[in-house]
Amino acid sequence: MVTILLPNYKTPELTKLCIRSLRKYTDLSQIRVIAIDSASQDESAEYLRKIPWIELIERSHDEVSVLSPPEMHTTALDLALAKVDSEYVLSMHTDTIITSPDWLDYLLKEINLTPDTAGVGSWKLEKIKPVKQFFKDLEDFIKISLGLRKKEFRFLRSHCALYRTDLLRQYTKGFNGEGGCAGMAIHKRLVEAGFKMRFLPSAELSKYMVHLNHATMIINPDEPERKRRNAQKQKNLQKKMDLDSFREILAADDSADGI
Repeated sequence: MVTILLPNYKTPELTKLCIRSLRKYTDLSQIRVIAIDSASQDESAEYLRKIPWIELIERSHDEVSVLSPPEMHTTALDLALAKVDSEYVLSMHTDTIITSPDWLDYLLKEINLTPDTAGVGSWKLEKIKPVKQFFKDLEDFIKISLGLRKKEFRFLRSHCALYRTDLLRQYTKGFNGEGGCAGMAIHKRLVEAGFKMRFLPSAELSKYMVHLNHATMIINPDEPERKRRNAQKQKNLQKKMDLDSFREILAADDSADGI
């Protein structure tokens, strides 16, 4: 059994697409889904209340209004983590869309390749052409070598990261215990404890899911300047959302939700 932790914040269409893709491509007897809504007070929260096969934690406006966006995310994950009693736990975003019925089997196979593997996932789940990736890596290498940029610490990001629950609980303080981005401190502590944290190739993981990168922030920019900068990103996001396969899922009736 795998428990999926799914924070939600004001993304009605994405939330529906995520939930419906999960149901379409997953044996529900293998998963438990705990969604955490951070006072969205919109259609996404109303939608989640209707889904009979998920558990919903609803946070009040007073509870989340004092939190920064990263804190809102990490504390949401920890609220759900406290309820987990399964062998594996998976953090996920509403902008992660499942596209293959083999996705969960793939992740479970990868985490069970060795008993000392504590987690599997990715740093960034995006398709980049090999030539573009080569020049990006070369640029990073040169800037780091010249002292123009610090070497980036890479960790399993929370858009899709599968952990062994007992190791996560024994060796870490959870997603918000040490601050920072969700999953960063978890990754550090598990590596320090001698466990493997495996990065799965983006090209391989992309066979099973799509991550609409930063979609929540694009949809809900918190500053006027970010709204202006996000104009092109919003157009790019809409193009991805307009894929025929996604529109087909969204156009389905309530039976697609298991109602």
